[in-house]
Amino acid sequence: MKVFVNGQEKSCSASLTLYSLLIELEQANKRVAVEVNGEIVPRSHFDNKLVVDGDEIEIINAVGGG
Repeated sequence: MKVFVNGQEKSCSASLTLYSLLIELEQANKRVAVEVNGEIVPRSHFDNKLVVDGDEIEIINAVGGG
């Protein structure tokens, strides 16, 4: 299956959750906001949100500062 992550095409296995994709991308334990097909996905839904072929996913890293 192919998805687009931050505008770049990525091949991944079928029946993948958003959390599993974040693990693959080494983003799972970071402070991130995720949008799938234009809709923000709450962190509490990462485990049960399935990624499907053609999804457009944007991952934004939170940056602290003062």
